[in-house]
Amino acid sequence: MSHRSRQLKVSSLARVEGEGALRVVVADGVVERAELNIYEPPRFFEAFLRGRAYTEPPDITARICGICPVAYQTSACSAIEQVCGIRLDEPLANLRRLLYCGEWISSHTLHMHLLHIPDFLGYPDAITLAVDHRELVEHGLALKKAGNMLLELIGGRPIHPINVRVGGFYSVPDRGDFAPVAEQLRRAQDYALHTARWAAAFDFPEVELDHILLAATEPDRYAIEGGDVHTTDGLHFPAAEFLAHVVEQQVPHSTALHARLDGKRYLTGPLARYTLNSWQLSPTARQVAAEIGLGAQCRNPFRSILVRAVEVVYAVDEALRLIQGYERPARPAVPTAPRAGVGHGVSEAPRGLLYHRYEVDADGIVRAATIVPPTSQNQAAIEDDLRRVVAANLDLDDTALTTLCERTIRNYDPCISCAAHFLEINVVRR
Repeated sequence: MSHRSRQLKVSSLARVEGEGALRVVVADGVVERAELNIYEPPRFFEAFLRGRAYTEPPDITARICGICPVAYQTSACSAIEQVCGIRLDEPLANLRRLLYCGEWISSHTLHMHLLHIPDFLGYPDAITLAVDHRELVEHGLALKKAGNMLLELIGGRPIHPINVRVGGFYSVPDRGDFAPVAEQLRRAQDYALHTARWAAAFDFPEVELDHILLAATEPDRYAIEGGDVHTTDGLHFPAAEFLAHVVEQQVPHSTALHARLDGKRYLTGPLARYTLNSWQLSPTARQVAAEIGLGAQCRNPFRSILVRAVEVVYAVDEALRLIQGYERPARPAVPTAPRAGVGHGVSEAPRGLLYHRYEVDADGIVRAATIVPPTSQNQAAIEDDLRRVVAANLDLDDTALTTLCERTIRNYDPCISCAAHFLEINVVRR
């Protein structure tokens, strides 16, 4: 096959969360560019947060994403609580972590079972997959139900929770309210283990990324809802120094900004969390990770589905541990009062580290807001991965090469909102 000049265009990526496209240009056997085009209109959340009360960002930013709203609420709350100079009571902090476990379970399961597994088994979608693998899809739905039950009980509803506030919650559940959730989680625990072991048999292309990996870390547990920032090249800094290292820039082909770490491309998300923090997983999660062939680190993006499966096992374990030790907090929230200052918050959204910064005046009015989501941090790494994959597979025809490119993008579970389940391809040869 001649590939002196080829151009692959995917007008609408399928089975990703949002509206994005892909353009790859090959000239004289060299991949000139691989662009992940995020063409959804800018949504201006940072702009219309200005002038709002300091209590409002958790509710407003939750609307940025229907899949990981708790991540936005948590990073927002952490930043504003820093401004207000408060710390959560331990029972409230545990409840916030438990809520976040629900989001990890729900989001990871949605991606694995409905969006990603069809790639490995050669199915166009989860509906077709269910015809031959009904039990697998049912296990995924049961796992997602367990996560949604946690979100609804603690957050008030599974999508865009309404019970989260600066300082804690508007109301807190009684201990007995967790009984049906714990029962569902115990069933889900077996499903999570089965999924991890089942996925280990997939055929994974041999790819190793050399990007810097970045994730939150905590000294005594696997980081989810907070922590300092660590990288695989030895950087270690608090959330307050994030913008001293990470700089976003506009690129012509995307409405999403690209972020660089001290001028370098980097990656956040499951591979980064696992590589930096795998030793802090629960014993069951560490055991299954070893059983399915994950070492202390993982840099193969195609094996990210295994890392997500292990993180689901961990999130279920952690949720059951927190429920077992739950005592109803003496108060639903720590009282807060406005004061002038700047606050920074990070948390580990399912797709990677999410950073918030708020500048608040003495009257409690937000004067400036900065939000750096995982997708903007990962976009440059995704494009670099696409370049490598295309360069190594130029002998494939356009259809096969396009399919491989889509698989490569779905490895990262980029969150661009809700996805359409169809694909329009326009191949141009010059």
